[in-house]
Amino acid sequence: MAQQLEFFDIPSPCRGICQAGPNGFCRGCFRSREERFQWMSMNDVEKRHVLRLCHQRFLRLKRVNKAADDDVSPEQPSLF
Repeated sequence: MAQQLEFFDIPSPCRGICQAGPNGFCRGCFRSREERFQWMSMNDVEKRHVLRLCHQRFLRLKRVNKAADDDVSPEQPSLF
């Protein structure tokens, strides 16, 4: 199978929210410290792998937050 040529660099997923969360991943881009520091020295395959991991981490956090929101039932004010 022929490979597609890449004409553009893969941009950094940094969003400018550079804070580590409780699990050690950046709250903005979901990269680990090592992934952030080594981004410029990674090749395109490694960068795509990191982006895939970041997306999985984002979905996992979204799933956990949704489950936590579902557990809390909204309180309806009393009508009387």
